[in-house]
Amino acid sequence: MTRYVLTRLALMVPTLVTVAVLIFILVRIVPGDIVELRLVSGGSFVTPGVIEAERQRLGLNRPLSAQFLEWMVGIFRADLGTSMWSGNPVTQEIAIRLPLSLQLAVMATLIATALAIPLGTLAALYRGRWIDHVVQVISVAGLAVPSFWLGILFILFLLGVFRYLPPLTFTPLLENPRANLEQLIWPALAVGYRYSAVTTRMTRSALLEVLREDYVRTAWAKGLARRIIVRRHALRNALLPVITVIGLEFAFLIGGLVVTEQVFNLNGIGKLVVEAISQRDYTLIQGLMLLVALAYLLVNFLVDLIYAWLDPRITYQ
Repeated sequence: MTRYVLTRLALMVPTLVTVAVLIFILVRIVPGDIVELRLVSGGSFVTPGVIEAERQRLGLNRPLSAQFLEWMVGIFRADLGTSMWSGNPVTQEIAIRLPLSLQLAVMATLIATALAIPLGTLAALYRGRWIDHVVQVISVAGLAVPSFWLGILFILFLLGVFRYLPPLTFTPLLENPRANLEQLIWPALAVGYRYSAVTTRMTRSALLEVLREDYVRTAWAKGLARRIIVRRHALRNALLPVITVIGLEFAFLIGGLVVTEQVFNLNGIGKLVVEAISQRDYTLIQGLMLLVALAYLLVNFLVDLIYAWLDPRITYQ
């Protein structure tokens, strides 16, 4: 197992290098001169000398090979460059916003898991009955309602009924837990509900499939208690695809909550992605895309480890 873990960690390096190369190429093949777009987009007149000076300041007048080499060497030194927009190191811009996005992703995942697994299990055990129909209505509604729209409804409800507006300034959890949760619980509920809808349907379908397996029918024939059959034999094996969905959704939440963060005025990674693109900040876009790729790699790695814990038949060599 130790060898497998070390091998997987080592394989992340060439994967990240490949992703870094693709990010650099994709950002550079965007049509147009990035400096002219930034300086002249407002309709203002800028002399060619100013454009050239700005290009030199940002290091864009150097050959692409030199820019590429600097980008690749910087990755191994944990130096993702300097933001063209703010002038701060990219790692600093990400470090400011990552705790908020990470906490929101964790809270949404906890809420979604707490809702999805019990509801999906009930729907599978009572298939075709009213409980199953109610759970399916709840899950389909979660799929149909965008999380940002649900977030707007939350804000309107709190304002209209309680004359209350969630805090707009992020407070770290360790500094003031109450203020932190008052701000993040609402976006976490909005995102977690949609997240739970996907997971509920996966739990239901996976558990229904496992309940038809021979070893489960044998357990029923042996007269084992229903609770033991479901918890020990059926649900544990049915959780394998569910864990995959939870992992992929969690990785998506790190940088994918673009609109939801705008609705709740959260200064997270999703909002930073929008600002980086609107400001045409090459280096910041590159750093953010690399962060999202790293999140997917780490989450997939953890999901593989959880597979082995849930199913002893899975061995890694």
